[in-house]
Amino acid sequence: MFDFDALLLDIEGTTTPITFVHDVLFPHARAHARAWLETHWDSVEAQSDVASLRAQAAEDLAQGLDTPQIPEQGDRTELIDATMSVVHAFMDDDRKVTGLKSLQGRIWFDGYASGQLEASLFDDVAPTLRRLQAQQVPIHIYSSGSIAAQKLLFAHTVAGDLTPLLSGYFDTTTGPKKEAASYRRIAAEVAVEPARLLFLTDVVAEADAASEAGVQAAILNRPGNHPQPPHSHPVLEDFAPLLAG
Repeated sequence: MFDFDALLLDIEGTTTPITFVHDVLFPHARAHARAWLETHWDSVEAQSDVASLRAQAAEDLAQGLDTPQIPEQGDRTELIDATMSVVHAFMDDDRKVTGLKSLQGRIWFDGYASGQLEASLFDDVAPTLRRLQAQQVPIHIYSSGSIAAQKLLFAHTVAGDLTPLLSGYFDTTTGPKKEAASYRRIAAEVAVEPARLLFLTDVVAEADAASEAGVQAAILNRPGNHPQPPHSHPVLEDFAPLLAG
């Protein structure tokens, strides 16, 4: 059904049930965000994420959005309070912003390390990745979650550590998932012609952007996935067609 030299995979709704992301990962990050910030506030990592969140909040305000702001200076507790207000606002709106995704990734790191978190996968994912790797097909991940969070997820799955099966990772630092330029950059970085790269996602707007870039795209209709608007992309119920032929 497909002829491709490299595979690019979304995570949520593609390799991993949406319920794991929304019912496990996001609540875990929300519940532990303040404790993480209080413990790591003076670290370079925390201040980098806070600076990113501050800049995004200021950009929102300039665009007329009613987003809480993080002052440049102030009492530590007040600054953490302000940061948490922005974190909660972005989480409530499911914002795909780099500062939030980076912070969530750091919190998840601790959760995976402590054994509190173990990533769910659809049953066909691990066997398919192993067979494709055996066929020497490079497999890359492109998710709005940070690269660090992606690596953590695939290193701590119900099927074990799958990171040896993956060739690379991309996140929003490459570009938004709904813009064609992002897929052109990815194709160039993985050194394949766009037409020889296959992208799988559960979001039509992302598939549209990939197609605009000349990349093959298909939609996953996994259990629990959100209904999508009408489109012309191939629809897959699982990964079986990747091994056909």
